[in-house]
Amino acid sequence: QVQLVESGGGLVQAGGSLRLSCAAPERTFSDYAMGYFRQAPGKEREFVAAISWSGGRRYYADSVKGRFTISRDNAKNTVYLQMNSLKPEDTAVYHCAADRNPAPLSGSYFRADYWGQGTQVTVSS
Repeated sequence: QVQLVESGGGLVQAGGSLRLSCAAPERTFSDYAMGYFRQAPGKEREFVAAISWSGGRRYYADSVKGRFTISRDNAKNTVYLQMNSLKPEDTAVYHCAADRNPAPLSGSYFRADYWGQGTQVTVSS
């Protein structure tokens, strides 16, 4: 079992920025690909971004490309999601996730084997 602890959500105005963090107090953190999903009220959960174990591969949903950046620091067992130019439609609960496949071929291949508790991101217009 991998525990994922999220932080960094909040309320921001449109055009602003937030950075989400997801820490995993596991010695095997670098064995996993990491990713973020989000779920807005009344909508299905959707893929946002993913990063391979080394950081060499990164995948993004079309809706966030050019605005969001996923990164990781394996020495700190932490993955980050930098969100810039936020829009009201980015409002959702964001969940980080870990995939036991350390290098999925694309975002579509990312499978969340473990989930964080979620953090609320609200973007006001």
